[in-house]
Amino acid sequence: MKVRSPFHQHHHLEAATNNQSIAMRSCQIVMGPAGTGKSTYCKNMHEFCAASGRLTYVVNLDPAADHFEYPVAFGVYLIQNLDWLQDLLLEYSDDDYFIFDCPGQIELYSHLPVMKHLCTALQEWGFSICGIDSLFISDPAKFISGILCSLSAMVQLELPHVNVLTKCDLVDEHELEKYLDPSSGYLLETLSSATTDKWQPLSRAVCNINDYSMVAFVPMNIQDEESIEMVLHHIDHAINYGEDIEPKVSQIHPSIVAETMGAMQ
Repeated sequence: MKVRSPFHQHHHLEAATNNQSIAMRSCQIVMGPAGTGKSTYCKNMHEFCAASGRLTYVVNLDPAADHFEYPVAFGVYLIQNLDWLQDLLLEYSDDDYFIFDCPGQIELYSHLPVMKHLCTALQEWGFSICGIDSLFISDPAKFISGILCSLSAMVQLELPHVNVLTKCDLVDEHELEKYLDPSSGYLLETLSSATTDKWQPLSRAVCNINDYSMVAFVPMNIQDEESIEMVLHHIDHAINYGEDIEPKVSQIHPSIVAETMGAMQ
């Protein structure tokens, strides 16, 4: 079921919040510039969660998207539809997991109130939210730009945040290491070689942001299941996922059961 209408920034939160409440659930808000692999991330994360026994639903928030590589649970394109969204979410089980695939316009996360309103509504409905900011690196300038965009989104949305370096299967491993633990000296040297002296003070000031370690990145290679598992581990840790979920016997691996029974004998 999908609602096809323009994504609008105006929102009356009180209209979406009623006396109903939703038990504590978890969701990912997947954001980032266009072309950074958000939909591919959602597809692979959905498949990985399904394979590990975590029932996951992907919600599309991009009105421009007309082709999907993952099953779409539903879509929301009007902020005024949040009351409808709340009623729809009440139909799902308490331990269902949601991934929101968001549009690629970074202004929605950096300074416009649209995504902030959505996240506030989800939190009021009992959702534990983790913001996922996807970034594809090809040179130091884009990396610095990604740091600034991620930092803006973190400040604006006020959510637990995991910043993911996507498409790592397309990047040389040696080059990747330079960005996982970058030094301001390396970034500044590379930027200086591509800019004139006029921009050196600005480049130096921007690179100094990296020294505060306010933004860190987790690499994700969609060809490597361990890489996807590591990203999910960071997300679960950020929102304390699973602490209030009752363990099910059917989900316990037989080897663990056998080992436990052997220790009790």
